[in-house]
Amino acid sequence: MGTNGVSRLSRLGAPLLGAAMLVAGSAANVAIAQGGEENLSSVEKEGKDLAFDRKKGNCLACHEIPGGELPGNLGPSLVGVADRLDEERIRKQIWDAEEFNPVTSMPPFGKHEILSEEEIDKITAYLMTLKY
Repeated sequence: MGTNGVSRLSRLGAPLLGAAMLVAGSAANVAIAQGGEENLSSVEKEGKDLAFDRKKGNCLACHEIPGGELPGNLGPSLVGVADRLDEERIRKQIWDAEEFNPVTSMPPFGKHEILSEEEIDKITAYLMTLKY
């Protein structure tokens, strides 16, 4: 026992348990976000395809997305994005991220006509499925 009545093992155990729960929670979040593929509507599937397309949305160049290969880390993870932002905010972010951050590295996909209104709507619909 330590001087405050807490054993060394229990002092070490709490951070280890916390780290294990974080890893398990992250794995569960990814599994939930990935597991719904068969539950996606056709619009959401098209949005996912656009988001993953290296010649269109190219979201994976900067963001981690469940199921995406070789994600970048310049932008925030999109795992659980629908729990952090509402649909309108996500769409505006895609349309022109400079509205929220004037020095962003994210291209203004709508303002510069990189993506059409319909494509942005589809990507937004897909991103709204990414919940914890």
